[in-house]
Amino acid sequence: MTRSILRAAEWTLGVDIDEEAAQSMSAVCLTCGRQSAASAGDRLAVEVWALKHTGLHPGHRRYKATAETHWRVTPAEGNPYRESDDRHDRADE
Repeated sequence: MTRSILRAAEWTLGVDIDEEAAQSMSAVCLTCGRQSAASAGDRLAVEVWALKHTGLHPGHRRYKATAETHWRVTPAEGNPYRESDDRHDRADE
């Protein structure tokens, strides 16, 4: 068996759309430090939490929103690994 070394291959970086890698979001009140629950894929729940928090505490109007997105690298057209992309998560590849 012969082994080859790839000197250059094109890859594509993008958002991982796997359901287990859903984007999550949360917010922290910058006045009191209270934090919303992390919400997977539902930005509206975090926005509603912030609005309700301000409604209960009218002086609390500034928030830090944090979003986490997972990325995935996939072989681009012409990359030899594209043919075996179905095994992209295997540790031995």
